[in-house]
Amino acid sequence: MKTFECKKCGFCCKGESTVSLSIEEIKNISKFLGLSEEKFLKLYTVKKGKYRIEMKTVNGYCVFFDKETKLCKIHPVKPAKCKEWPFVSAIFKYPENFYIIRQFCQGLKNFSWEDLKLLCKNLNKEKNVLK
Repeated sequence: MKTFECKKCGFCCKGESTVSLSIEEIKNISKFLGLSEEKFLKLYTVKKGKYRIEMKTVNGYCVFFDKETKLCKIHPVKPAKCKEWPFVSAIFKYPENFYIIRQFCQGLKNFSWEDLKLLCKNLNKEKNVLK
């Protein structure tokens, strides 16, 4: 069975928008950075709409993406949606979603739809064993 290995291409951190932050994630990131929640929100986030808060982008990347190391500067406390990438729920629903993401994610380049389903099946088995 194939295993996923992040190639540090930065695609997951690229875009004009980032992930929504939960209250818990705001607390965790603030604490990790040694900032008050208020200071963190002012320096590193943007409010989108009435309720959505997300991290700012700089030159098309998440503010916490380090272009030199190609790593997340807040990796130990990065948001849940960042941790699950590229295995977002939409990728498992339809092959088309998988193939779109695979075009950009270097870690998925050599995966087929069948490889992904097998990986998912085995991961679910592991989760059930660990419960």
